[in-house]
Amino acid sequence: MTRTLISQTPSLIGQSVTLKGWVDTKRDHSKVVFIDLRDRSEKVQCVGFGEMSKIRELTTESVVEIIGNVKERGGKNVNPDLPTGTIEIEITDYKILNLAKELPITLDTDGKDIGEEPRLKHRYLDLRRARMQKNIRLRSDFIQAMRATLVEQEFVDIETPMLTQSTKEGARDFIVPSRFQPGKFYALPQSPQQYKQLLMTAGFERYFQFARCIRDEDLRADRGFEFTQLDLEMSFVDRDEVMKTVEDVVKTSVKAVGGQLKDEQFPVFTYDQAIEQFGADKFDLRTDEEKKAGLLSFAWVVNFPFFKKVNKDDAAEVEDGKSGWTFTHNPFSAPQDEFLQDHLDGKSLDKILTTQYDLVCNGYEAGGGSIRAHDPKVLRATFKNMGYSDSEIEESVGHMIRAFEVGTPPHGGIALGIERLIMVLAGESSLKEVVAFPMTSTGRTAVMSAPNKVESKLLKELGLEIKD
Repeated sequence: MTRTLISQTPSLIGQSVTLKGWVDTKRDHSKVVFIDLRDRSEKVQCVGFGEMSKIRELTTESVVEIIGNVKERGGKNVNPDLPTGTIEIEITDYKILNLAKELPITLDTDGKDIGEEPRLKHRYLDLRRARMQKNIRLRSDFIQAMRATLVEQEFVDIETPMLTQSTKEGARDFIVPSRFQPGKFYALPQSPQQYKQLLMTAGFERYFQFARCIRDEDLRADRGFEFTQLDLEMSFVDRDEVMKTVEDVVKTSVKAVGGQLKDEQFPVFTYDQAIEQFGADKFDLRTDEEKKAGLLSFAWVVNFPFFKKVNKDDAAEVEDGKSGWTFTHNPFSAPQDEFLQDHLDGKSLDKILTTQYDLVCNGYEAGGGSIRAHDPKVLRATFKNMGYSDSEIEESVGHMIRAFEVGTPPHGGIALGIERLIMVLAGESSLKEVVAFPMTSTGRTAVMSAPNKVESKLLKELGLEIKD
């Protein structure tokens, strides 16, 4: 018999159905045994009596096939808390597909009472919770809404490489040794920044992808080694056009998944205004009532300084800023027009403003972008201002400069943090609650045990040697 989804059963009263799913709960009343069966669509009460009371052998979270008749529940037997609460399944036969042993973690709470280590070690169980199922499905629906909106606006979905060259993007790279070229390394992408600009050179004009990005930086509740961003780039646009496009995409997608916005038009603050008013460039505009209601409050921040003094306690900044100056966001941004000459002359670096724009939401940075440098002189000047020699510029971004010399249009874009957006949409306080298999707070993988040792044979093939 064809499998029926549980959500379909209320419309099938009087019919025999075949259901497949997990035993959510079991209640044994000796002659009558009740189980709640769960599949991807819903839960339903199943009743076994007489010969079928032997379903008491089923354990919680066992996978089972149940054949039974859909019966109407009347009066006080109706469960108003379930969409299937008006019916129950009278079991006529069943088959155990996989009998679950005693579970290593409990699944009858939202999971927040359990430590991180056991939850992530047994993440395949943890993900069965209703809250986690809801969060991961919300993520899927939100991404689908974004994708549909972008395709409608003639953006092209293009993947960029995962094995690339080490770049200057504000964090340490994860590197991958090359077997074919011993002693040389690839870097995993901190973002698709350079490739998406090269796609503008290639003439696509409107690009996007949901890109996996990998950065070796300090871990915290809203940051991990791996993350996903909506990466997009547009040609022949100015700052306001990019911001409007992004705002439309975000608003449409938030509403598509039932999110509620505080403001239909996102307010805009300059960097100086944000610092003066909130003491930071990330802030929360909601009242206490709006927080309780779960509203999302988006705002833009513009007019950032291009350069800042190097923080000598930050190894990445020291490495990037050889002159004592480094970029505030990324080195591929363009200065605002009125500061262009100072930028090219290397003067008044502390006064130069960039075309950067950040999108903040409920106190978090939800995304950041800029109008990019598309003139080779501008990109070269950025690295000169940070103290790079001509040979160092060639080694680092020579490929970008050559691309800019063959007809690259003015362009700009943004990267939006998917996990942070889903985190605020779901009302969670940690990225781990909206990622299927996140890393632990110490950088270990969920379920598996990486980072781990590898065989000496592999190290030898790669020309590597581990030293104490």
